[in-house]
Amino acid sequence: MSRIKIAAAGIGNCFSSLWQGINYYRTKTAKDAIGLMHWDLGGYTPGDIDVVAAFDIDKRKVGKDVSEAIFAPPNCTTIFCANIPETGVKVRMGRILDGFSQHMANYPEAQTFVLADEQEPDKEQVIKILKESGAEVFLNYLPVGSEKAVRFYADCALEAGIGFVNNMPVFIASDPDWARRFEEKGVPIIGDDIKSQLGATITHRVLANLFKNRGVKLEKTYQLNTGGNTDFLNMLNRHRLKSKKVSKTEAVQAMLPQPLAPENIHIGPSDYVAWQKDNKVAFIRMEGKLFGDVPMHIEMRLSVEDSPNSAGVAIDSIRCCKLALDRGTGGVLYSPSAYFMKHPAKQMTDDEAFRKIEEFILGKRTR
Repeated sequence: MSRIKIAAAGIGNCFSSLWQGINYYRTKTAKDAIGLMHWDLGGYTPGDIDVVAAFDIDKRKVGKDVSEAIFAPPNCTTIFCANIPETGVKVRMGRILDGFSQHMANYPEAQTFVLADEQEPDKEQVIKILKESGAEVFLNYLPVGSEKAVRFYADCALEAGIGFVNNMPVFIASDPDWARRFEEKGVPIIGDDIKSQLGATITHRVLANLFKNRGVKLEKTYQLNTGGNTDFLNMLNRHRLKSKKVSKTEAVQAMLPQPLAPENIHIGPSDYVAWQKDNKVAFIRMEGKLFGDVPMHIEMRLSVEDSPNSAGVAIDSIRCCKLALDRGTGGVLYSPSAYFMKHPAKQMTDDEAFRKIEEFILGKRTR
């Protein structure tokens, strides 16, 4: 099999965990590799992925080799693979647009972005970089609320003719107009808003489905999350949260026989706690009634390192996007999107999405 060449916008904690993981699994075999949903996916293993282009706006990352930039502040995720060779790929200055929330300027440098003073590239320059690098799959890792910036990079990927994996809650794959554009260009896209491997949303969905399957009526629920990375700091600006709350809420509502009234469901980030760093703590409460209308409730607490929790899903998303390219399939990849993302164009139960993603990998389903 050929290697998979990726580009990324946003060299933060999530990309740091992804690139650490790609290098970590290069030293493993199928027998001793744990923590993966798929070792071999359509003939590709995690170590078959190479980074060929990267964009960021932080002066501590721009101009640095990717292998160095992933450990630069404000990145604070767990370092589980420190011995990473140079890639020969320098992080380039990206477009800022709305990718930086001004309230973050009020925090210490170690916790927030330090904007580089280099000239921002225009669309033609980004497209040129992507084409010359040979990138096949473009990963969006921009901050929540970066509506204009995400659309800028999605447009660049589309014009460059490379696959797009939208890991953030700006609706591209689930927007009919964008979906049509990718379909017409014959370019595959997976999105929107990545689910963690075992995070708050997937756990909440499983519990909601359990209520439904066991005949328990869910009446009220919340999910409150705290963390100390730049994602949580960015989301203190509540007006940037609209699409994130929609994405997370719909992911749970999709599991219910009837959606809960807005006042009976609250799902979304709660607060920034600096000392938690990349550790995310989720609190989930579900209230319902079972046999005889007798009330019951579940309360649970989930603590997990946030960025590695998404990296295993990203590795599979990249490989599925590459399979679509190999097969000449363009447009929204519905099965991978439903399994890997919170806000896909077509919501499915997790069991249905799992069955269809396996069929997609085997080539029994086109998308």
